[in-house]
Amino acid sequence: MTISTVMATAKSSIGHLEDEALKRKEKLKTLKRKKEEGRDSENGEKGSASDSETLPRPIFRSYKPSDDTLNDLVLDPATPGDVSSEVKDQLESAKSEIVIDQLDVTSLAPRKPDWDLKRDVAKKLAKLERQTQKAIAELIRERLKERSQPEDLAAIVNANMANKT
Repeated sequence: MTISTVMATAKSSIGHLEDEALKRKEKLKTLKRKKEEGRDSENGEKGSASDSETLPRPIFRSYKPSDDTLNDLVLDPATPGDVSSEVKDQLESAKSEIVIDQLDVTSLAPRKPDWDLKRDVAKKLAKLERQTQKAIAELIRERLKERSQPEDLAAIVNANMANKT
């Protein structure tokens, strides 16, 4: 590349950056104008009438305002509902006998947090148990070959069991 092409690409990229900066400045100016127009409309009579319609009206639940103009916004005191009939229904349903045979105890007892892990590992543990038994049998055979006395098999097995405990 020559110096002139490098300069041309640099000027074009600089021009591009300048264009973007001008666009940002224009956006800021329009936002400022909109903000100022909003302030002017709030201060003016026309804007205050439309704002009063859109403002939420307070509702006084537990407060009694001292101003008479706000008395129409006070809610009536709440009256409690009649719960005696509901309590009677619940007491009657509690008196009915529950047959224990119909109740499934396993659904009531929570499972241990690791039950799913044990379930997933059960097959692998069974395989390892078989391999362990084979390894134990092989070790016993090797010890028998070393001693070369087949009639002492029971004594060797008992000795191994005594060593393990």
